[in-house]
Amino acid sequence: MSRPEAPPAPPPPSPLPASVRGCWQRFLNDYEALRPELYRYSRHLTRTPWDAEDLTQDTLMRAFVTLAQTGESPPNPRAWLLRVASNLWIDRVRKSREPIEVEPATAPVEPRAQREAAGTLLVRLSPQERAAVVLKDVFDLTLEEVAEALSTSVGAVKAALHRGRGKLLELPAGEAAPALPAALNAFCEAFNARDLPRLQALLVDGASVEVVGVSTEYAQGGPSKILGGMLFGSARLAEAETRGGIEARFVEKALAVPPRLEARFHRGEWLLLSWYAHADGEAVRAVNRLAVSGDRVARVLNYFFTPDFLAEVCAELGVPFRSNGYRFWLTGC
Repeated sequence: MSRPEAPPAPPPPSPLPASVRGCWQRFLNDYEALRPELYRYSRHLTRTPWDAEDLTQDTLMRAFVTLAQTGESPPNPRAWLLRVASNLWIDRVRKSREPIEVEPATAPVEPRAQREAAGTLLVRLSPQERAAVVLKDVFDLTLEEVAEALSTSVGAVKAALHRGRGKLLELPAGEAAPALPAALNAFCEAFNARDLPRLQALLVDGASVEVVGVSTEYAQGGPSKILGGMLFGSARLAEAETRGGIEARFVEKALAVPPRLEARFHRGEWLLLSWYAHADGEAVRAVNRLAVSGDRVARVLNYFFTPDFLAEVCAELGVPFRSNGYRFWLTGC
């Protein structure tokens, strides 16, 4: 009697994902010095810090793909990156078809200090006007450079600057905080009880859990590595000098104590602040934004490797924070 044939061996894993990830990390290494300025520019264009971080991440991804297609480094990386961000943002606003309110100025416009103050300028200008004002008055680009960044003429830039400078408005007053949604309250309670299974059970099927700019998971019934890292990653953080996982210069006396979540209402939505213990006191190391579906959670956005975003949000909230840097890897690629 013949033996049944053994099933064929599974094909070896494709080397493509690791190769792409290595190229992506090299790209981020090369452009890391421009990240703060890119976020600052994105923040002037957008209405919230999280929109600015989204635009920053999207700009980096678009720039990475563009470099792969052209095969040539731009002669002026700073101006090129701002151009990529400008094009992305203008296209996004136009496609949204949402009208941008414009109100006449009621007082003389202050010089650059007003437009740049604390990086929180939110003006009601057309996309072209806003980008032109920021590029010229905040980033000191020449008229020719602004025209190149916006794919337009110097004359059009001058006209946009004239119109835009007359419409600058300050941020409207904040609104009262509504009740904390039950799903967010349950998430905070489960997190602070260090109950990972209960956290997992709060996710709807297919919910996304994302460390912004690093990795994304989709809930399929199994344990979430990202949720586990959010809850217990402080142990790895405290031992980063020997175990890796974050650059040692960002450890800053971190203790191996699970962080706690605190809900804060800010800029029209509830945020969950991750407070980490340190030898010299608590500080926020991450901000979380959750999308709710009924009494459960449909999306978790964990802003951990986003130092510019964290600095701005924590400054607005008046809470101490510690940077984790941009990198989720330690060795060169």
